[in-house]
Amino acid sequence: MSTTTELAPAPSDKPLETGRTTRQWVALSVLALTALLLSLDVSVLYLALPALSADLGASTTQQLWMLDIYSFVLAGFLVTMGAVGDRVGRKRLLLIGAVAFGIASVCAAYASSPGQLVFWRAVLGVAGATLMPSTMGLIRTIFTDEKSMMTAIGIWFSCFMGGMAVGPLVGGLLLQHFWWGSAFLLGVPFMVLLVVVGHRVLPESERQPGASVDLASAGLSLATILPIIHGFKEVARGGSATTAALAVAAGVAMGVLFVRRQRRIENPLVDLALFRRRAFSTALAVMLVGGVVMAGVSFLGTQWLQLVAGLDPLGAGLWMLPANVALLLGSSSSATIARRLGTGRTMAAGLGICATGLVAYTQIAPTAGLGLLVLGMSLASFGIMLPSTLTMSVMMQAAPPERAGSVASMSETSGEFGIAVGVAGLGSLATFVYRDQLQPYAAEHASSATTVALDSLAGALQAASTLPGAAGRELLAAAQGAFTTSLNVVAGFGAALFIVVAIAALRVLRD
Repeated sequence: MSTTTELAPAPSDKPLETGRTTRQWVALSVLALTALLLSLDVSVLYLALPALSADLGASTTQQLWMLDIYSFVLAGFLVTMGAVGDRVGRKRLLLIGAVAFGIASVCAAYASSPGQLVFWRAVLGVAGATLMPSTMGLIRTIFTDEKSMMTAIGIWFSCFMGGMAVGPLVGGLLLQHFWWGSAFLLGVPFMVLLVVVGHRVLPESERQPGASVDLASAGLSLATILPIIHGFKEVARGGSATTAALAVAAGVAMGVLFVRRQRRIENPLVDLALFRRRAFSTALAVMLVGGVVMAGVSFLGTQWLQLVAGLDPLGAGLWMLPANVALLLGSSSSATIARRLGTGRTMAAGLGICATGLVAYTQIAPTAGLGLLVLGMSLASFGIMLPSTLTMSVMMQAAPPERAGSVASMSETSGEFGIAVGVAGLGSLATFVYRDQLQPYAAEHASSATTVALDSLAGALQAASTLPGAAGRELLAAAQGAFTTSLNVVAGFGAALFIVVAIAALRVLRD
């Protein structure tokens, strides 16, 4: 049997005293900076993609792999790396991952072919999987009392969301003055700082030196997560439904084998007993549902801004700034609100605010909906950060300290699943409603243009441009109306889900 012991008491490895000491908050600053970098690194790449694709001569398929391989590998290795950190020490794994991330960033910046860039993006995904659960697990080690932990997690989330918000701005400045590789080099100084300062101020977590990582379980976790994520992404990009279904089915089959193995082995990669704790499973469900709904609605909302409201990408981004500000306000204020209302009430209130924001979405009309969309997006963004910040705290407190890394990885993996399922699942629902709404017009005005319009709103815009005068305007108006209705329906469905989850959170987490 394995035992849980602490590392030898080196000066830099002593657990920090409970309380808001200077060293605690310096350590948190290092971890929060890492979170900011990871989110900023992802959002920067979207702007760099056109330039690097032109420079490397990447095909459309290669461009998709450049974008997707990072999230695929990151999601696949999160569970494994969370367990590795619990066994070898999260500080140790964090510093190793930081070095690997820095090296891979330099290599990606100077890649000379699409294949090289895809490879180094995959390495960045593995390195990122070591960083994310390690940072959250170390917060559990540093802040042992509930109030400080909630505040620390709120700061971590604020930095993570802040990176997503400022990423396009930073990327635009870099790409205006430097070549596309600067988007990757941006992370190198941060990683150097993490290694130098983190080595001195971060404490080492408890570990299980006698418990090795079960390689078969690690392989099964990859075989479970990667096909399912790939299947949902295939649906989201309009790929083969058969391929997507087979991929998801294969992932589910591997998932069954993974669960059976976890029940048999002495040191499982995922402690299934945690799911029998109502607080843990409820918090995980809140995280998953929040990711599903927000990803799906955000995906459709950004399309509405450009394809219905007629804004260019820059204009759409500017109208989304209030929502980004609301995200930061929500993540930074969640701990304060929770201290007044309690965790369960705060989570339920946040989900209720989300539902209110989505109800505003249901009132959007094709010709008069921009203000409602911005209001709804801002309310939903603020609301979702209240439970998102607190769910991690609930899960951490429901699990033993030596499982903190594994718990963090499960939370982050559920987030990845939520995003994939939201874009694919709610996107498919929106497509069904769009076609159903547009079908009467297409039947009355049957032509090659209406056939193209039934595929997507983007296709409708292109088809309308080929028609003369009034005919083109009528097709465009019909398609935009159908898409707006699909957004209304998806938002209403999401609001109902949030209400259900809010009731569950209030009942289970009220104490």
